[in-house]
Amino acid sequence: MRRREAVVLFSLATAIALGTWAPASAQPATKVWKIGILEPFNAAVRANLVAAFRQGLREQGYEEGRNIVLEPRFAEGKLERLPELASELVALKVDVIVASSTQAIQAAQNATRTIPIVMTTVGDPIGPGFVASLARPGGNITGLTIQAPELIAKRLQLLKEAVPKVTRVAVIWDPAIMHEVQGYKEAEAAARALDIRLLSMQVQRAEELESAFTSVARDGADGLLAFENALTSNNGKRIVELALKHRLPGVYGLRDLAEAGGLIAYGPSRSDNYRRAAIYVDKILKGAKPADLPVEQPTKFELVINLKTAAALGVTIPPSLLLRADQVIQ
Repeated sequence: MRRREAVVLFSLATAIALGTWAPASAQPATKVWKIGILEPFNAAVRANLVAAFRQGLREQGYEEGRNIVLEPRFAEGKLERLPELASELVALKVDVIVASSTQAIQAAQNATRTIPIVMTTVGDPIGPGFVASLARPGGNITGLTIQAPELIAKRLQLLKEAVPKVTRVAVIWDPAIMHEVQGYKEAEAAARALDIRLLSMQVQRAEELESAFTSVARDGADGLLAFENALTSNNGKRIVELALKHRLPGVYGLRDLAEAGGLIAYGPSRSDNYRRAAIYVDKILKGAKPADLPVEQPTKFELVINLKTAAALGVTIPPSLLLRADQVIQ
């Protein structure tokens, strides 16, 4: 027995010295993935959305500090910083870049054609050349879009239902954004069916907002439709204030604007898109290629109505509309 024990002890000592032995309980080192997040706005504005993405990662089995590290970069509303921030993420050799908005995705695409990019809330991924098609993206970009059939028509219908007397609706949009050109055509078709005349507010800079509102008010606008883009997202509070100043009941695509004082918001749940983006990240980390992962359209929509604003504007929201709302702000 002593001889056998001596042999075992000698073998064990040799294995330890050579580094070929480890306790039975030892596990292989866990791969720690690095995920870049590229956002056009500040951290406070996007906090709830990034939190939804983190939740999605947890649902897929990822834990920060254990098997995943997040590298968030926020442009603070200064879109010209996006290329620099995208290059910074590439230099960090992140495994995936998660990006929102056309500008952020464009910056990420310009910075890398190899690192996978997951979109969260892009309007039109085909027009700018991010993907070849929704079904087969074909490159290093995939993810989720906030495009949905008849979304703009639905917003105009909701505004007309809430304020039947509306006949002239001012539209804030940016003609330099390709999908908004098509969106404006859709708005025109919907307006004709609702006996509404549209008043175009082509706004590309925040400094233009004041004069644009003054102009449409002078032309008799009695309602407002705001397309969701970088300008309306970053200046949402100011837009809502101007709408109230000119007594324009408005419908918006972002629930944040209804929470800030807009009358109605209807659109895709962005937090749901961010949570679902984690599913794409998981598939990519497990070996799937972005080129083969179809781009998904939104599946969850939110209707938010601000009754405080309705009272300030002298608008009585029909009970049937209130019953359909996901949130009613008192």
